[in-house]
Amino acid sequence: MLKKILDSRASEWVDERTHLVRYIRFHLIDYPTPKNLNFWYAFGSIALAILAIQIVTGVFLAMDYKPSTMPTGNGYSEAFDSVQRIMRDVGYGWLIRYAHAVAASFFFFVIYLHMVRSMYYGSYKKPREFLWLMGIFILIFMQAIVFFGYLLPWGQTSFWGATVITNIIGAIPVVGNWLLHLVRGGFSVGGPTLNRFFVFHFLFPVLLCVVVLWHVMALHVVHSNNPTGVEPSKKNTIPFHPYYTVKDLFGVSVFLIIFCWFVFYHPTGFGLMMETDNFNPANPMRTPSDITPVWYLTPWYEILRTVPNKLLGIVGMVFAYVCLFLMPWLDRSPVRSARYRPVYRQVLFIFFVAVLVLGYCGHQPVTPMYTWIGRSAAIVYFSFFVILPFVHKFERTKPLPEDV
Repeated sequence: MLKKILDSRASEWVDERTHLVRYIRFHLIDYPTPKNLNFWYAFGSIALAILAIQIVTGVFLAMDYKPSTMPTGNGYSEAFDSVQRIMRDVGYGWLIRYAHAVAASFFFFVIYLHMVRSMYYGSYKKPREFLWLMGIFILIFMQAIVFFGYLLPWGQTSFWGATVITNIIGAIPVVGNWLLHLVRGGFSVGGPTLNRFFVFHFLFPVLLCVVVLWHVMALHVVHSNNPTGVEPSKKNTIPFHPYYTVKDLFGVSVFLIIFCWFVFYHPTGFGLMMETDNFNPANPMRTPSDITPVWYLTPWYEILRTVPNKLLGIVGMVFAYVCLFLMPWLDRSPVRSARYRPVYRQVLFIFFVAVLVLGYCGHQPVTPMYTWIGRSAAIVYFSFFVILPFVHKFERTKPLPEDV
């Protein structure tokens, strides 16, 4: 069906003037792909589907949202009241908001699995270093978007979460107070902060789309990695359409089933996807007993708070991202896939466990036990990148296949 459309006279007319059809053929139809890709490689397409859901639902939410802290007749702020009106009065507003919130959690879940697959199969190695760098930038943009959007409901968790996180900026030497005042638009989180975050919450997705497009274009230059990590010969590649479009559509369909189940039956995600305390209006005079970010930010938050000194905590959190950026150059083994690297596979498993422990501790109250566990997990996290350059020296890899 698709090929018939692209072979039509109308498509030829468009292609002669825009080259659009040849781009579609190159990136979606004739793009050569290794024939041994498994379903771990479907998460990229699933992430693109979630990004589309986020953009569409975000646009519809913005039509009825008011980024204002001015009080209304019922005593609530206009921002909080507009969110309640979306939930109760706007046609299918509850569905749009729940879909937007649940999709945010699924977005991070899929991206994290995408990173796990890349690290396991060595998709960050030469010549795909740029792909990995773009992927880390995508993660940072996503976290920034979520942080800016987290304040918009103007609930208790939103207000105090933004207060705690923005306070961290003030610990930066010399320019900290200036940056803090610039971000907040005042001396505390208030109306100017809400307006700034609303603008950033719309601006950063535009930048994210640019980076994602760049990521996909770079992928189609160096081509996809595969579970063996061996570059396939021409006879062992197949066109992306229809073989992998069908597989990706199946993966997206499975995701949509699970996604709809959460949206319709558990939109709060058992307290992980939406904070229940955020259904209460922001109250600057009542500090919640415990302030923690949503689950997909807790590993980085735990690294931040495990260090007693606020400035050193910021340095540790930034260095956690820097280590991810440097991974293509830290891993010096000529073998890509962990299938043939037994030592690397074990070290990587311990690293994944440490990240999960950091995420769990970041969602728990600050106690001596959780602090000790979090610090231990943070040490393991950074130790992984210290050990990585030397793994290949004492690792006996398994024989690689000649082809995929």
